[in-house]
Amino acid sequence: MSDTPSRPSRRALLKMIGLAAGSGSMMSAMTSLGHAQQSPYRGPPELSGAPEGASVVVLGAGLAGLCAALELRNAGYSVRILEYQARAGGRCWTLKGGDRIEELGGYTQDVGFSKGQYINIGPWRIPHHHRALLDYCERLNVPLEVFVQENQNAYLHSADHFGGKPVRYGHAWADYVGQISELLAKATNKGALDQTASVEDTEILLESLTSFGVLDKNHRYSRNLDTAEYRGYPDAGAPGGGLWDAAPEPSEPIALNDLLTSRFWQYMRNHTTYRHHAPMFQPVGGMEQIAQAFQREVGDLITYNARVTRVVQGEDGVTVDFDKVGGDGEGGQVAADYCVCTIPFTILSQLDVDVSPELRRVMRQLHYHEAVKAGLEFKRRFWERDEQIYGGITLTDLPIAEISYPSNEMHSSGPGVLLGAYVYGPQAYAYNSMAPGERLESVLSQGAQIHPQYREEFSTGVVLSWHRVPWMLGCYSNWDERGRDYEIAATMDKRFVCAGEHISYLPGWQEGSLLSALDAIRQVHDHATSAP
Repeated sequence: MSDTPSRPSRRALLKMIGLAAGSGSMMSAMTSLGHAQQSPYRGPPELSGAPEGASVVVLGAGLAGLCAALELRNAGYSVRILEYQARAGGRCWTLKGGDRIEELGGYTQDVGFSKGQYINIGPWRIPHHHRALLDYCERLNVPLEVFVQENQNAYLHSADHFGGKPVRYGHAWADYVGQISELLAKATNKGALDQTASVEDTEILLESLTSFGVLDKNHRYSRNLDTAEYRGYPDAGAPGGGLWDAAPEPSEPIALNDLLTSRFWQYMRNHTTYRHHAPMFQPVGGMEQIAQAFQREVGDLITYNARVTRVVQGEDGVTVDFDKVGGDGEGGQVAADYCVCTIPFTILSQLDVDVSPELRRVMRQLHYHEAVKAGLEFKRRFWERDEQIYGGITLTDLPIAEISYPSNEMHSSGPGVLLGAYVYGPQAYAYNSMAPGERLESVLSQGAQIHPQYREEFSTGVVLSWHRVPWMLGCYSNWDERGRDYEIAATMDKRFVCAGEHISYLPGWQEGSLLSALDAIRQVHDHATSAP
């Protein structure tokens, strides 16, 4: 027999660490053992030793460009930003009263929201695990508030089921889980799992299904006060006080067949994906508060209304030609040692840019998701007053797809703005072909099928087609697969490097923009400090 002491299993070791030192130490140990993965963000890269006089031109003042400029200047580089628009932020865009939207085709929309009301027409929420974005919000003093993603009292809706009337999300979820649990319990009772589970495991499984599915002693999910505690009570049957109508009443579950044929199950995991785990956040006053915080730091570096026309690379630097948007005034030329380009590939692929044939091919092939978003202001917050919906999202099989209720100013007696549609996929192409007024009428008509108050309470609204936005021509990047093409897009091409959400595994999220920017400036700095 060996004298070598037996080694504990990883599970046993982690359990001992947790008991002795607490969960924080256990998490650290799990990371070391490869069981837990933390966010790749560890703070801005260390850019010490920047060559004296080294310069960088940044194309685009979205979050990626603003972040790159901030960190490069802090490191000692001379930085200049060229921005197509008259504002900073790019898709970090909050529409307020007095704003104007200009789209391709000559379409314009004037935003008529009441004072203090807004819609985040681009990114609209921040996951709690997007550590880079949250860190910059803290460093730049951007106050945050909770964004309500999942609300059991919001709706699921199908135009062809339940008489076209919406169903409370919590009712459908509880009934689906309960009745699936019932089916599995019955199968377990009949010995269907005998080949895969031990007798002890089978007994524990039945116990868990009974508890989790709220089943009765016969393993049935049925109408009773126990299930009502999870799915909710009838409108006039909630628990009360005193003698008059105080006793609660059970509610009638939705039949499993109706839940299946309505295909509500397609939506029920929408809120449980990793990127939507609670809590989520939003900046107080609108998402543009983040862009404006960056702008306060580097606004003096930005040349607005600058349309890039040509980028030429030489052995020692980069030259960028630009015109003034609208033709007012003169354009110019910027020479720098390096270029960080955050222009989306939908636009960049059309410009005269001196890059490798491989990078140009990737730029031309990358598809961007189509999307249409609507912001609707109503005279009063009827969803709260009439239907007790405070934040969260209603999901429907109508083309509008989603209605998101504001998480700010709850219980306010004034007006409120809903995200009245988030249209994607083939339906977005149909909206792209509509004039703004037609889009708005379509969104209102569909929303009224869920909320009959729409017409009476509607005040004003806007509907933006992202494919018609001249500086974007799409919503966010859509990599079918990454592989070699992604590597080409993310790697510095001589003295030119791309950044933005499209150069990340987080397409459409601001976190991807920031992490991409930080990697891009790391590449710039590595090249600058290794040059002879």
